[in-house]
Amino acid sequence: QVAELLRSLQRGSGDRGAVLCRLRWALQNKETQQKFVRLDGSVHLLTGLFTGSLADVQLEAARCLHELSHSSDPAVAEACLPVTPYLLTYLSGHSIEFMELCLYTLGNLVVESEAVRKQLLPQGIIPALASCIQSPHEAVLEGLGYVLSQLLQAKEAPTEIVPLVLNAGLPQHMLRLVCAGLKSGTGAAVEFAWCLHYMVCGHTANAALLALGAVPALASLLLDVASQMSPGAAEGLELLVCPVLRCLSNLLAKESAGCDARIQDERLLVALFVILQCLFQEHPFLVQESLWLLNNLTADEPFFCSAVLTLDLLPALLQLLPHSQIASVLVLTVLCNIAEKGPAYCQELHRRAGPAPLLGALALTDTAVLGQCLELLHLLFLHCPQAAIDFVSHRGLQALERHQGHVELAARVQALLLAVSP
Repeated sequence: QVAELLRSLQRGSGDRGAVLCRLRWALQNKETQQKFVRLDGSVHLLTGLFTGSLADVQLEAARCLHELSHSSDPAVAEACLPVTPYLLTYLSGHSIEFMELCLYTLGNLVVESEAVRKQLLPQGIIPALASCIQSPHEAVLEGLGYVLSQLLQAKEAPTEIVPLVLNAGLPQHMLRLVCAGLKSGTGAAVEFAWCLHYMVCGHTANAALLALGAVPALASLLLDVASQMSPGAAEGLELLVCPVLRCLSNLLAKESAGCDARIQDERLLVALFVILQCLFQEHPFLVQESLWLLNNLTADEPFFCSAVLTLDLLPALLQLLPHSQIASVLVLTVLCNIAEKGPAYCQELHRRAGPAPLLGALALTDTAVLGQCLELLHLLFLHCPQAAIDFVSHRGLQALERHQGHVELAARVQALLLAVSP
């Protein structure tokens, strides 16, 4: 059937647009895609129709190429190499639908084939994308974000792609579009938020992003998101919140970032818990993302440690303790961050929480959770003798003794038992 459609296109007989439409439907099948690219002259013919002067034929050819680009077979993507210069050329001056098709076709092709990426870089894909980023059309911007997010996930991105993205001045526009997402539509904002996240993960763009004010800008966005939150009106916002939390967390985790004085605002913690309260039931993965950010905000930062206590956020934090193994570790890590600040913080922690949460954590069996719990107990006993007394009075010794046989933790358990034994 595909061979017959191809012969019909080669002969130029009948309605080429209709033939291409039938071909497009056929190319949704994986095996058909592979057979098509193996037919002699198939991609060359499709490229010719794609670059022709008949608008309806050109658009149908673009749709066929888009179907081909969905293939997970690198051989299919590499068969499409002859069309990449034209895909880049058509990113300017055509209809919105045509530009969208070109962008998503490019994005799909770069996912599957390093050879395609290697060809597109010298062909100027990054400058071509940079020329589109001030488009007023949300659909074009979303497609552009998709292409960039695929490129920035490539294994060679930190050394070969990120420098080009920086030189083209794209990050400031990406940051602008992420922060404008609540006003102009979240589709493009979500794609560019992931782009920023992938750049941070590559470690080669952090200085540039910090210099652009990415940390205060993303923190401000979280405040805006929280101000619009309600359990019934938050649909879709989790798609934006997730990459923003990751990007902000990872930027704060870098030694060079520190805790930007511009984000030392108690409202950021309130916003974080408002977002969690509204979203975590439907999207539990956000618990881990939010706690990772809270951990990086409180690490070596007395301002946020104090804020957790003075804003009475401890009960909401402790409610997340049994959520999952990762959540348990992160909650205990945040508590350790607070306890590390010294006696006043430990006394306040003990006054507000008491021994019950730690006894609950000691009842678990996960090594990472237990290890973090023991670290918190050590800090509390060191800085707040009353915590040790109350722990013992609530059968804490028995809770510790249950772990004396744990190979990895036995020495730490024994040290704590000695510290609180009469």
